[in-house]
Amino acid sequence: MIILETPRLTVRNWRDDDRDLFREINADAKVMEFFAQRRSHAEADAMMDKVRRLITETGYGFFAVELQETGEAIGFCGLAPANIEPVLPEDTIEIGWRMATRFWGNGYMTEAALSLLDYAFAEKKLDEVVSFAVAGNLRSRAVMKRIGMVHDESADFDHPRVPDSHPHLQRHVLYRIAAAAHRPVAAARS
Repeated sequence: MIILETPRLTVRNWRDDDRDLFREINADAKVMEFFAQRRSHAEADAMMDKVRRLITETGYGFFAVELQETGEAIGFCGLAPANIEPVLPEDTIEIGWRMATRFWGNGYMTEAALSLLDYAFAEKKLDEVVSFAVAGNLRSRAVMKRIGMVHDESADFDHPRVPDSHPHLQRHVLYRIAAAAHRPVAAARS
């Protein structure tokens, strides 16, 4: 299932041949620097299966991102229910991403995320999309800014699922973008 294509990328559901990449990004210390744990192969496989089912059943989830030139999966970018009540309302949709380190620095996540915002507002008819990250995660925050999201300091929060054993990962910043504030990618290119 292809969700969308950009000039360089295909955003789609996961396939079995993506397992090695999914395992890699969930076990890599640099990719997972701002998460309380890395995942074993078995845990990554279970998570990929869960994400794939969510995408199939709802059209939401963290989609595989592949390079069109090679067909190689490089990470994920997607729209998914935030699932952190009572911090955010139940129907809140977040945009998020992870990518194998060997692909960092090429603008791929910005490209995928901008197109997914187009999809969120034009196809899914969402009024708003949020994103959040550990306060010190400057790489993710930079992507949030590049795609037009604005930091809502009044909504920063301590993530309820981050264990007390990782206090440096608890504080999260929240970014938002409303449909009316988003400039579609096609308009940005013209």
